[in-house]
Amino acid sequence: MSNDPSRQFDVLFEAVPIGPVTSKNRFYQTPHGNGCGFRDPSAMIEMRRVKAAGGWGVVCTEQTEIHPSSDMSPFIEMRAWGPEDRPVLGKVVEAIHEHGALAAIELSHSGLNTANLSTRLEPLGPAHLPVTTEDLEPIQARAMTLRDIRHLRQWQRRAALDARDVGFDLVYVYAGLFLSLPHQFLSRRYNTRSDEYGGSLANRARLLCELVEETKAAVGDRCAVPVRITLDEHLGPDMDTLEELFDVIGRLPDLFDVVIGGMNSGSGSARFEQDDHGRNEAILRRVKACTPAPVVSVGFVRSPPEMARLIRDGVVDFIGAARPSIADPFLPRKIESGRSSEIRPCIACNICVASDYSSAPVRCTQNPTFSEEWRRGWHPEEVPRRHAEMTLAVVGAGPAGMECARVLGRRGYDVRLYEASTELGGRVAKEALLPGLQRWIAVRDYRAAEFARLGNVEVRRASRVSAESLLTEPSANGRPRHIVIATGARWRRDGVGRHRDRPLTVGAGARILTPDDLPVVSPLLGRVLIYDDDHYYLGSVLAEVLARTAASVTYVTPVAEVAAWTHRTMEQRETQRRLLDLGVHIVPHRILSRVDAGGAELQCIFTGRISEMDQDSVVLVTARLPEDALAAELDRERDRWSDAGVHGVTVIGDARAPGQIVHAVFSGHAMARTFPDHDGALDHFERREMTP
Repeated sequence: MSNDPSRQFDVLFEAVPIGPVTSKNRFYQTPHGNGCGFRDPSAMIEMRRVKAAGGWGVVCTEQTEIHPSSDMSPFIEMRAWGPEDRPVLGKVVEAIHEHGALAAIELSHSGLNTANLSTRLEPLGPAHLPVTTEDLEPIQARAMTLRDIRHLRQWQRRAALDARDVGFDLVYVYAGLFLSLPHQFLSRRYNTRSDEYGGSLANRARLLCELVEETKAAVGDRCAVPVRITLDEHLGPDMDTLEELFDVIGRLPDLFDVVIGGMNSGSGSARFEQDDHGRNEAILRRVKACTPAPVVSVGFVRSPPEMARLIRDGVVDFIGAARPSIADPFLPRKIESGRSSEIRPCIACNICVASDYSSAPVRCTQNPTFSEEWRRGWHPEEVPRRHAEMTLAVVGAGPAGMECARVLGRRGYDVRLYEASTELGGRVAKEALLPGLQRWIAVRDYRAAEFARLGNVEVRRASRVSAESLLTEPSANGRPRHIVIATGARWRRDGVGRHRDRPLTVGAGARILTPDDLPVVSPLLGRVLIYDDDHYYLGSVLAEVLARTAASVTYVTPVAEVAAWTHRTMEQRETQRRLLDLGVHIVPHRILSRVDAGGAELQCIFTGRISEMDQDSVVLVTARLPEDALAAELDRERDRWSDAGVHGVTVIGDARAPGQIVHAVFSGHAMARTFPDHDGALDHFERREMTP
């Protein structure tokens, strides 16, 4: 190992053979959904092109359905159903090859995990079982006959040949995450067969082995054949050991793409991410001892020094990443060029996962250009130059204001960023103090570091400005010609939200708090009722905080579950489990209708019946109102703008329309990138997919 610090990451840029092909380096963008797929192929293709330009040695597609009986609707994935899909697949390959990366396709049949809502074909599985889809569709899969299994093998072979013919370098057999037939056949949970595909491990692995062998026979002269496999199901009491499993399959694939645990652990949110690096590393070392094939894993590597250590220690052969490649597609290039400090770190908020679950193009809190590379022509590392020399004022250093100032600065404008407090970050700085949200502070820290690199963003802390001060800025300081208002929002104190469109009744002496008051006063709360009509993370996080300090905590929600929207970020089950473990009393299906000193009234959403509950304090987590007083004040002074040299005022982020952090960052980015042409008003699209 070289002692030269500039050479410490050279090991990450070594060429590595994978079967008949060779990756130029050890950076492997593992398969991930993107919500574009067959519906928005141009957006999907350009996204993969940008990843390749960012320096990844291997760029994989998402799951690619090999047959209409694996219709994953409403999820939007790629398709390789037949000849009609080959043109799009070919364009994916061209885009990835353009920058010297290997193109990998994850061929998949999802079996029990599809309801075939579009094609209306019967789902297939190893046994007669209900489908395992998220929406609990009342549909059952039928147990596959031997004839069905032969058909599946033929579908895989045909799709593999199509993939080879359009130029893919790696052709997957997908056996991971409970989302594929090979995995379902491996699983004792789903496979209750008594024929040659059930019972012993050798029988349960038969389908996977056949698919790998036949795929290699079809395309293995030109294409590597990886297997993506999930391991935790095969470990533990009454299960097959890792060594037993790899004794059967270990010499078949050209590469193992290993996922340890299911989606909730392999792609878990920062809030519940367990520090299992040691355990994961131990499992990967066992895998490496069991197979001569290269190994890539995903889900727990962060820093470049850690990446290099894992390669040098022989833990893995490739550094796999999905979410980090979304947050910063140019991560490899930045490491290679000595700019590791400029990497946009993934905060594991799982907004990307939520987008995919919503059948929408994937969004990223840290990277607002993701999914907009083709639609709006936004590149994650390139912005248009300024149209003229000028100074802009940005008021508010929360996520919207900081992103706006960062992009304006990169465009070459002089930016003056005013923050009323002494700390940058706005809501991010406060929420990152809460349990499990510490990694979110990277939203602030990445942008603050960019200010230091740029040199043309002047940050003025503890600067509470007014319309008067902005319009009378001494000309010697360079008067701002455009003012951006990013003053955020405040939580409502009247209970108005999704289930109330009128303020609740409040009696004399009632103690009502909002997240804006917490957690500073938490030791004083006594018996606390938290009313959550927001349904994302904040109500449950505050319940967790208060459960450790208050006398008792009751969590009330109009819906059936705690933090119901977090099903989409894969956090809901763990959220509810944690509150139950902490002794929080959960009351679903109730609307808060009245608060008095020492008591509250709840109304059943079904019957309208009223019940009473004792409490000392009520915390309302419902809706928010824009902090738009400064914007209104400036609007009233519009007649003075011209004399002050101000050409315009734009409101962005929560001050314009309260949303989540991802929305605030996007709003700030949009204003800065499109200024002055669109001034942040994105009621247009540069491009949209055209269909016949």
